[in-house]
Amino acid sequence: MKHYVLLFITFCSIQFSQAQTEHSLVEKTLQNYIDGSSYNKLDILENAFTDNATLYLTGRDGEFKIYTPTAYTGFFKNKKYGEFNGRYGKVLAIEIVKDIATAKVEIAGPERKWVYIDLFLLKKTATGWKIISKTATRVDESKN
Repeated sequence: MKHYVLLFITFCSIQFSQAQTEHSLVEKTLQNYIDGSSYNKLDILENAFTDNATLYLTGRDGEFKIYTPTAYTGFFKNKKYGEFNGRYGKVLAIEIVKDIATAKVEIAGPERKWVYIDLFLLKKTATGWKIISKTATRVDESKN
């Protein structure tokens, strides 16, 4: 009986460890997105996405638009690589189901005059976890 209990505990520990590892890997992809967009690191930012990812965002003109990862990274192309641009990001939630995940991230800047909530869909690929879709909405009080 003692052996069965030990075996069960070992099995549960391995499962928990694997779940923690996947969580860390998803969080790493999200952190690459945050760092890439906060420090104008277009290579890191674009690598967080699959090539065919779809971004559903409201443009500066207030119109709902669909962007590719390349079009999205273009927003940061005229800024100095590695220089902080005032965007702060914080991972709020991650949920993983096998090889897919959802995530919620808060993005704020400059000095919290605007705050967005970004929602992500991620997929585990042969090269790791990648963002396959993103949408966002502004949640600060100055604009709804």
